[in-house]
Amino acid sequence: MKVYPFTAIVGQEKMKLALILNAINPKIGGVLIRGEKGTAKSTAVRALADLLPEIEVIEGCPFNCDPKEPCDLCKERDNIRVIKRKMKVVNLPIGATEDRVVGTLDIEKAIKEGIKALEPGILAEANRNILYIDEVNLLDDHIIDLLLDAAASGWNIIEREGIKIKHPSRFILVGTMNPEEGELRPQILDRFGLMVEVEGLKDPKQRVEVVKRVEEFSKDPEGFYKKFEKEQEKLRERILKARKILDKVEIDEDLLELISKTCVELGIFTNRADITVVRTAKAIAAYDNREKVNLEDVKLAMELALPHRMRRKPFEPPRIDKNRLEEIINKNLDGLKKNIT
Repeated sequence: MKVYPFTAIVGQEKMKLALILNAINPKIGGVLIRGEKGTAKSTAVRALADLLPEIEVIEGCPFNCDPKEPCDLCKERDNIRVIKRKMKVVNLPIGATEDRVVGTLDIEKAIKEGIKALEPGILAEANRNILYIDEVNLLDDHIIDLLLDAAASGWNIIEREGIKIKHPSRFILVGTMNPEEGELRPQILDRFGLMVEVEGLKDPKQRVEVVKRVEEFSKDPEGFYKKFEKEQEKLRERILKARKILDKVEIDEDLLELISKTCVELGIFTNRADITVVRTAKAIAAYDNREKVNLEDVKLAMELALPHRMRRKPFEPPRIDKNRLEEIINKNLDGLKKNIT
């Protein structure tokens, strides 16, 4: 069954970019997509999984482990077979329990057999995939904390009665929410790398194009997909290339100083903000096939990484005033010794 192509989604450029940047560097920390229903949020997430290149996994591994970094379970196996498969979207149900998320552990068996005693949960299935949480604002805070801890560390750690077992859990985290149904706590907002606000399309021409494309896809998914095959492949190659050069991307000391000064002036004191802006700016540069971050990369990274980290009044949506951001950046630029471009 064909998935609606990522490159066929009309508008919502910032949402698509935020997803792509996390695909280039999952260490950015995921993306929170806020917006009303019917704005292509879930469509974009599923389309991203279909777009991304296949990955190599060890066949039969419950953790989808990388053959280059086998998990403890696969290290004990005599014969392993490597296969290629598409990344998938792993959904987290709203009513999921802790055991369903992290997995269950047979204590008596664990003493003798270690990780073999683990009944894997959602975090095992999500490893090297996309973990998708629809209506994340309705999820229990404790469950969100477990997910965000795993997203940050890349490991799922299960501790029961003094026994500790862990397995890799590295995934692209995507949360979506309708703010009309309630907000997230600031402490949880801060744990998401990026945030984008999506709205229904206002341009009548774009709305008409959406209707035409959706109708065409419904009638002939295969034919519609073929129309976008070249664009899909082009974007897939661009993401792959960006991943390859990401580690070579550099950022000047002056830009690092600019980021820190701007965060402080905006009242953002968590170091996560600075780190995320830097990682995002580097991913933007890599996506543009450059090995050096420029000022425009930093500005765009700030627009994606800072709004949800700013202090605000109760019930006030997490937004950033672009004019104010520009003023602060320009003021801080004047105070730096070197010219930044």
